[in-house]
Amino acid sequence: MVKKGGRVPAVRLWLVTVLVLLLPGIASADSLPGPVARVVDGLGVDRNHVSVWVQRLGDSEPLLAHQPDTPRNPASVLKLATSLAALEGLGPDYRWRTELHALGPVRDGVLEGDLLIRGGGDPFLVTEEFWKLTGALRRKGVSQITGDLVLDTRYFDLPAEDPGAFDGRPRRAYNQPPHPLLVNFNAVSFEIQPTGEGSPRVAADPPLPGLALSNRLALQPGACGGFQRGVAFHVLENPGGSLPGVLLEGRYPSGCDDWRLVRTVLPVEDYVHQLFGLLWSQWGGDFDGGWRLGQQPEDDAAPLVVHESPPLGQILRLVNKYSNNVMTRHLKLTLGAERFDAPATSEKGRVAVLEVLQELGMDTDGVVMDNGAGLSRNTRITARQVAQLLALAWEHPWMPEFVSSLAIAGLDGTLQRRFDEGPERGRMHLKTGRLNDVAAVAGYVRPDEGGEPLLAVVLVNHPGAHQGPGQEIQEAVLRWAFRQ
Repeated sequence: MVKKGGRVPAVRLWLVTVLVLLLPGIASADSLPGPVARVVDGLGVDRNHVSVWVQRLGDSEPLLAHQPDTPRNPASVLKLATSLAALEGLGPDYRWRTELHALGPVRDGVLEGDLLIRGGGDPFLVTEEFWKLTGALRRKGVSQITGDLVLDTRYFDLPAEDPGAFDGRPRRAYNQPPHPLLVNFNAVSFEIQPTGEGSPRVAADPPLPGLALSNRLALQPGACGGFQRGVAFHVLENPGGSLPGVLLEGRYPSGCDDWRLVRTVLPVEDYVHQLFGLLWSQWGGDFDGGWRLGQQPEDDAAPLVVHESPPLGQILRLVNKYSNNVMTRHLKLTLGAERFDAPATSEKGRVAVLEVLQELGMDTDGVVMDNGAGLSRNTRITARQVAQLLALAWEHPWMPEFVSSLAIAGLDGTLQRRFDEGPERGRMHLKTGRLNDVAAVAGYVRPDEGGEPLLAVVLVNHPGAHQGPGQEIQEAVLRWAFRQ
């Protein structure tokens, strides 16, 4: 022990110096370990723009904590907060309901009147599920509908939202706003298939009958590359009130294989109407009516058909592994409606998520949720708070459902092509996040030498972080944690 006012013996100082040089992976809880520091500094990233937390699960103190209490934009890592709150507040067995009501008598297979579809906020009412719903109506003995579709969308009470407000790309599927009767994420997949000569073939999935598709693509010799593979996508608005059309033009490189372009084209209500007509005809049903918004006179009337979604525990895997924004927003809204009664509002959802997390023991002071999916410039949370959330989730009764919803390093989801050839492959369950100037990751790491797993959080808010530097810093931290 060094006496007060004394000097450190030279031999001891020499030993400390050698240890620092030979073991750069050793870090105090308030510094960056050597391998991480070298990456951060080498990329020209300000250390004050990086927050890191690494902690062995079960320990009371972190192995590494750098800038842990600086509020930062976490991008899609915020989905972890919404996911854990939904699991706790709704339960892994929660299912969403979509109801069909006959607004007229059914005689000899003919519904003499309108068919009402009541949306319940199902986040996964994809084409296959909607096909099951129409088939269930057919099995009820209905073969013809003489009236219109009446769409009951009262479950969500949301202001009109500009889908291009975030980044000026209103047709991108990730910008689709929530809707209580959202079917197939309101998206159309345009599948481009090179034919070897002439124009590439283009097919829409689903092939909505009222959606006109114009293909002006040409095949251009050359390697596969270029923005959107040289495909220009246009939605042709029709001011006469009919549905818009789609035009694809440009030069598609001959070196490209099949490729798909996923975009939103129609308003949700038009999409529902078009897809219902398509699927109903596949079941042999007859319908040529239009659609309108409305509700049935008696809200407690028994539905003709009830379609239930897959359980939340299963849906959560799609939310986090593939970072689905609109599904996450549906979780938040549904939690708000269940906790504070319908209709769901964004504010109810925000308060519900924070209240549930507080009840679990998380410090939510200063957390800014915004839409709950992380697709926002306003969202804020600290690395310490994300770490606390991960620790609470690990001790939660439904920890397996939470952890299994995260992408696995080198195997699936947003991590399929990361750590795919190293020893870390399959040993990390993580949630990634990326926006312009934001790169984030958080989740669980099982160390190379065995032992207790660790939780890790990396939040980088720095100019250009999304273009590569953020990911390099993440991987430096995660590899350091993996070696602990």
